[in-house]
Amino acid sequence: MADRGVAFLERRLGDWARARLHPHLAELIMFVLKQGWAALFGILFLIAIIATRLIWQEDWALSRYDALFLFAISTQMLMLIFRLESLDEAKVILLFHLTGTAMEVFKLHMGSWDYPETGVMEIAGVPLFSGFMYASIGSYMARVIRIFHMQFAPYPPFWLTVLLAALIYGNFFAHHVLPDIRLGLFAATVLIFWRTRIWFYAGTHPRWMPLPVAAFLSAVFIWVAENVGTFTQTWSYAGQGAFDLVSLGKLGSWYLLLYVSFTTVTLVTRDALHRAPIAPAPREIYRDQRV
Repeated sequence: MADRGVAFLERRLGDWARARLHPHLAELIMFVLKQGWAALFGILFLIAIIATRLIWQEDWALSRYDALFLFAISTQMLMLIFRLESLDEAKVILLFHLTGTAMEVFKLHMGSWDYPETGVMEIAGVPLFSGFMYASIGSYMARVIRIFHMQFAPYPPFWLTVLLAALIYGNFFAHHVLPDIRLGLFAATVLIFWRTRIWFYAGTHPRWMPLPVAAFLSAVFIWVAENVGTFTQTWSYAGQGAFDLVSLGKLGSWYLLLYVSFTTVTLVTRDALHRAPIAPAPREIYRDQRV
């Protein structure tokens, strides 16, 4: 029911924009709005991080970290109840939460970053809300594929993408004791995916973007969100001042992690993957479609 309401609103907004604006501008506006809708969980979580930083008091019975965890899990449940996310998407988000929390525990132990505040709901010193930072990426990816009716083609052999994701994820742990192979992994992402186009619909006509370009642009937005986290002192990196920007090296880390994220999504659903090139036709994306 929520999907039908969103589809109706999108159709009305799209019709209004196309009637008054240049078609390309109208499509750009719809693209931005749909991206925001896909990132709903992440946007709400960022707002919660900023709001709690502004209002929270140290002597309150509930810690800020625990409040963020309760906010995140409540928001996730509401999105399922109102069918803004499907059960398959919830499986993806759970996988993100588990793999993200495992990395957080390890990186915190290695001193890569720190959580300056305390809370009750934590594992090995890692506040449980941190897993939802990774889950928000999973939520975005699962929703953006559905909202934009994305297709990926030509897609490399599935086993190869899983192997690449495993090497990337493993290197985040292994580089502390073994040589860092991230430069080779950067090259591998381009070599493996350079032909892959992401086909999507912001309106009725198909558009496409190279997958590595989309991964880089997504990494930039995540890097910006990370700066929100450090500016509010929700977490901080080793040697980083309160108003220092997150290093550009973290931008590269997020770029690589996005390939792990995308592969995690494909473990649950592969309907949008095509081994051969495709040429999608214009379509009416609103009628009887989930948004």
